[in-house]
Order: sequence, then structure tokens, then C-alpha cells
Amino acid sequence: MSIGRVLNALREEFPEVTISKIRFLEAEGLVEPKRTPSGYRKFTAADVERLASVLRMQRDHYLPLKVIREHLDALERGEQVSLPAPAPSRDLVEGVSDPDDEGPTAARIGRAELLTAADVDEAALADWESYGLIVAHEDGGYDIETVSVAKLVAELGRFGLEPRHLRAVKAAAEREAGLVEQVVAPLRRHRNPQTRAHAEATARELATLSVRLHAALVQSALRVRLP
Repeated sequence: MSIGRVLNALREEFPEVTISKIRFLEAEGLVEPKRTPSGYRKFTAADVERLASVLRMQRDHYLPLKVIREHLDALERGEQVSLPAPAPSRDLVEGVSDPDDEGPTAARIGRAELLTAADVDEAALADWESYGLIVAHEDGGYDIETVSVAKLVAELGRFGLEPRHLRAVKAAAEREAGLVEQVVAPLRRHRNPQTRAHAEATARELATLSVRLHAALVQSALRVRLP
């Protein structure tokens, strides 16, 4: 299969995967497609399944690529592999969570676990924190949304985007969150529990629409600038 067909095969389960991501995983040695005499990649069904396994381990277990490679090598040797428990499922719109999910049962990880999940070092994480891209809770822990942010910041960094470049993205996200809060704040203060529950459902729906609008506007702007 060509890399385009591989992308289409993976997108059913992983809608956010890109050709750049597949090439990156190849560069990291997670998959080794054959090459035609003219240099084009040719993936087998086994290559596609291996890529799917890598993406599942990243998505469900937040494993760094080094650990994923070790697991895959062990499986190829016929060894049994024990994976950590899957992370709790979250809304498709990351960053929108249950407001009641702040107690002892809330999913939190420590600093060392965040470093492992994002596959970065302490210096990089400290840099992200200095620009407000990553913020720890008062207890020093990080939630699942923070893990997603860290992984995305790391991915963008591989394209040369530094934390200072992402301050505008952070500011835009905070403004969008502020708009959602303005709409649902009166509902959240209501005495009726059903009304308060409706506020949370409304917040999720507004967040979903906001993210979709943001993505559409970015795509539209790129079409104008890169016709």
C-alpha cells in the first residue's frame, strides 16, 4: 500500500493521524516499509497493523515511543507483554471534563509520569510551564487533558514551533473558554439541579462547536495563504 492508502486505513480508528505522523513513526524506527526502486514507500498489511498498535499504545496508555518499540519487539519474539491499565475515556473535545470529577477519583498523574507520557525531558516541561502551556494542579498533579496538551506541544516542537510561538494559541483557547463560560454561567448558578446539569451539557456542546469553528477557520486561512 502507498502511504496515502495507509492513512485512509488508519483514519477510521484514528481520525487525527496524518502523513507527517506516519513519516515520523517511520523515522523513529517504529515501522520500516519497503521502498520501490524509485524511492516510494510500500506498506504491507503487517506494517499497517503495527502502526495501529503504536497509535493505540499512545492513545490508550500514554506510552513513550521507546517503551512502545520495546513492547513490539517483545511481541515479535513471542513474549507476553503487560500494558498499563487504559486511561479513562474522555470527551472528544479535550479540555472539557466533568466539573464534579475533581475528587479522589479524578485521573491525575505525577510529574515523572507526564514526562514519560510526553516523551520529553525536565527542561522542556519547565519551558512549557514558564509560558503557561502546562499548569499543574495545587496538589502538583496533572490531569488527562494536560497529558494531551503536552503531547501536542511536543509534536509541534518537532516542526520547529517553540513554546513562545504557541502563546497566541493558548490565549485564543482561553478567550474561547471565556465565551462558553459567559453563556453557561447563569445556568450553573441556578438552584434547579436539572438546570445545572443542562449547563454542563451546553458547555460541552459549545466547546465542540468552538473547536470545529477554530479548525475550519484555520483551514480557510491556509487555503487563502497557500492556494
